[in-house]
Amino acid sequence: MTALQFSEVTKSYGEVKALAGVSFTVGRGEMFGVIGPDGAGKTTAIRIACGLLRRDSGEVRIMGHDPVTEHRRITGAVGYLSQRFSLYGDLTIDENVAFFAEIHGVNRYRERRDQLLEMTQLTAFRKRRADRLSGGMKQKLALACTLVHEPEVLILDEPTTGVDPVARREFWKLLSEFLGRGLTIVMATPYLDEAERCGRVLLLHDGRVLAIDNPAALQAAFPGRLFEVVTAGGRPPLGALLAAPGVHDAQGFGSRAHVTAAPGYDADLEPGIRVALAGRGVEVLSVRQITPTLEDVFIGMLGASEAAK
Repeated sequence: MTALQFSEVTKSYGEVKALAGVSFTVGRGEMFGVIGPDGAGKTTAIRIACGLLRRDSGEVRIMGHDPVTEHRRITGAVGYLSQRFSLYGDLTIDENVAFFAEIHGVNRYRERRDQLLEMTQLTAFRKRRADRLSGGMKQKLALACTLVHEPEVLILDEPTTGVDPVARREFWKLLSEFLGRGLTIVMATPYLDEAERCGRVLLLHDGRVLAIDNPAALQAAFPGRLFEVVTAGGRPPLGALLAAPGVHDAQGFGSRAHVTAAPGYDADLEPGIRVALAGRGVEVLSVRQITPTLEDVFIGMLGASEAAK
């Protein structure tokens, strides 16, 4: 059975089209990423999937049910973790998990709660109030509360935004464990490094689908060769790189630059890049061909989409 299905879903806020005919399916037991920058439509899609927002048109099914008209049929099967911490700060960890178990009608929840607190490494803090937890601990508590009723589908809306790198890594380890137990996970995230952990990803921009595939396939389909350029003194000047022979595009990545060769240009880019940067008085430390990241793929598709308008 398909866990989640969108068919030509649209949603507008006044003149702004948040989703413009979005279609995708998520299989059971899959980790599926909804990827895009702020304003791409990720949160709108997530809220529509949960039945928290009505679509304007199209069809949505989660575990075979309409999330709006059959909302009561899916409440036991779906767990939702929102962007913001939405638990009760004046309750302890234990009390928060107990509260969410009881509102889902889970009576014998203590063993399940103990298991979740052990997995999230919160057992030692179970008597601490939620408003005294760190950002990473709050997210792990929210995850425990979301999973206490044992849903089949876990829907996450940017759960690691604002969380430190160590806590992000721990959170992803937890998700991998739950995925291994058969849970279906649908996650919206702006972090493309996180997206590479998903089985498949949906790339969204301005409410439209740019691509749907597994990360490796998207990276393999990147058009042209990609090079990393490192220079002394920080990021290379992109204008100089774009003027080098055979360069189709140049983007800054931290202190470095990623340069895409023009389609059909098979000659070595390095000599031309060195000459172009030397003309600006920039010392080149290295030029090497690299495998595209999902961020490279997304930027390339976005450029192609804009050019086609």
